[in-house]
Amino acid sequence: MTEIPEPPVLAARGGCWFRAGAVRLHLGIEPDFRPARKAHPGLRVTGIDAYAARLKAHGAPVTWDDDLPGHRRFYSEDPVGNRLEFLEPRAPRHEPNDAP
Repeated sequence: MTEIPEPPVLAARGGCWFRAGAVRLHLGIEPDFRPARKAHPGLRVTGIDAYAARLKAHGAPVTWDDDLPGHRRFYSEDPVGNRLEFLEPRAPRHEPNDAP
């Protein structure tokens, strides 16, 4: 993602904005911040193994979870301890008797 400028009136409040194509991410600042351990964003990705490898290479934890049917997913944390979920839908499996 590329950092983009905030409107001046909002920039005065702190935080930062990012964009990647049509996706925009706005991050703010809280004075009495506590990391979110349960509440978290879920990021749908393609090529989940590459995301996991890149996060591990930068020292972030990667914890795989198989509890969501039809998806591969793992959890990680941002540098201040917020939980992050990465998930990728599994390709549907076709049984030999399935119609194309």
